[in-house]
Amino acid sequence: MLLSHIDLLYSVSGLFVGLLVGLTGVGGGSLMTPILVLLFGVHPATAVGTDLLYAAATKSVGTFVHGLKGTVDWHVTLRLAAGSVPAAAVTLILLHRYGINTPHAAHLIQTVLGAALLMTTMALIFRPQLAAFAARHRRVPRESSTLLLTVLTGATLGALVSLTSVGAGAIGVTVLLLLYPMLPTARIIGSDVAHAVPLTLLAGAGHWLLGSIDWWMLLSLLCGSLPGITIGSLLSSRAPDRLLRYLLATMLTLVGMWLLVR
Repeated sequence: MLLSHIDLLYSVSGLFVGLLVGLTGVGGGSLMTPILVLLFGVHPATAVGTDLLYAAATKSVGTFVHGLKGTVDWHVTLRLAAGSVPAAAVTLILLHRYGINTPHAAHLIQTVLGAALLMTTMALIFRPQLAAFAARHRRVPRESSTLLLTVLTGATLGALVSLTSVGAGAIGVTVLLLLYPMLPTARIIGSDVAHAVPLTLLAGAGHWLLGSIDWWMLLSLLCGSLPGITIGSLLSSRAPDRLLRYLLATMLTLVGMWLLVR
């Protein structure tokens, strides 16, 4: 009975996205949500809501692994959450008030999603240069300004992720590299992954209450993506990182432009 509800096309898409996430580390929302909207014709709100719970499940596992390795700076994670959780709540309230399933909301989500994909592309292309810049100019920044900018970054990510499911990965890590140049990259990534868990859980729960979750689609995606992430992670050390980054950036740019002009 359970297998009869699994859609193999969704599972194959999940496998493809899982492989790319494992190989490149780019968040699944940047890939999965556009696929659901453009290829499967899923309503943008349903695609975002379903992808948020998908991200919460996968990033919970990632946080557990990073926690065991000691690569999570919980102070950074809490600062991000202090901004993202209230911003996500406000965004969900506004979506409820103005109607999440209206044509206007669908157009808004699609437009912001396209813009978010272009920002993700820029973060993906220039992250190595920004990391090198931060390494060359390492200094201890003022604690008060760093705290404020981290909370503001969290607030921006909270609104963006709640509306599009995109941003917590590539954009968040890129900004943290500049805000915390003394922090090892592994701890920045681990902190960003850990922050994504409460954010995606809250945003996903909000979309659930708003009725924009397709549970069978979520299950179908997980059936493909979990093996895909595992395989991609095992192959990541052998993959040509620069080539993959530029291919992925090209794909995200094309999809982002397509969403903006539709």
